[in-house]
Amino acid sequence: MGWEWISFLAAATTVFAGCLAPAKWLPPLPNDKLLHFLAFGGLTLLAGRIAQNGQQQFAWIVGLFLAGWAIECLQILVPGRRFCWHDIAANTAGILLAAPAAVIMIGN
Repeated sequence: MGWEWISFLAAATTVFAGCLAPAKWLPPLPNDKLLHFLAFGGLTLLAGRIAQNGQQQFAWIVGLFLAGWAIECLQILVPGRRFCWHDIAANTAGILLAAPAAVIMIGN
C-alpha cells in the first residue's frame, strides 16, 4: 500500500469521524461549510493520486459525492447533528473544484 492510499484512508477516517461525532464532542467550529469544502476537496485530490485513468477518477468523484450524502443521512442518527443540504453543497463544491486538478494528477 502506497503513501497515497495511506494518506487517503487516514484523511477519510478523520473526515468521517468528525462528521459523525456527536455535536457535544466537537469544539466550536469556525466555519463548518468551509471545513466540508476543504475536506472533500482534499479527499478528491488524494483520490487523483490513486486513480490510474479517467474512468477510475470519475468513479472516485461519484464515490466521494455518495459518501458525503451518506454521511449527511447518517447524521440524523447522531445526537446533536442533523441532515444539511448546505453541507452537501459544500462537499460537492469541494469535489468539483478539486476534480480538474485531480484529473491532471492521474499517472503522475
